Amino acid sequence: MSSAIQIDIDRVAKLARIALTAEERAMFSSQLGSVLHHIEQLSKVDVTGVEPSAHAFAVHNVWGEDVAGPALPVTEALRNAPAQREHMIVVPKVVE
Repeated sequence: MSSAIQIDIDRVAKLARIALTAEERAMFSSQLGSVLHHIEQLSKVDVTGVEPSAHAFAVHNVWGEDVAGPALPVTEALRNAPAQREHMIVVPKVVE
């Protein structure tokens, strides 16, 4: 990796909404640096004449028919929900 790239691991951690210890900061900074180094290596590959694609092989007709089936009972659907209210799953607020 070129030495010009500086990783602000504290900003990355804030964006990911995670708290890191000093040891984790050092470890993840090193790991992220390795990932960026590999990406930098990929940018050096000559791809002249290579068509862009989303898959290595052509993918056709991957979807099955959309057929309505029997509904799942509410009690069964909510069986593993950590919290529920009025037949709905209760989740923490994520928008401030």
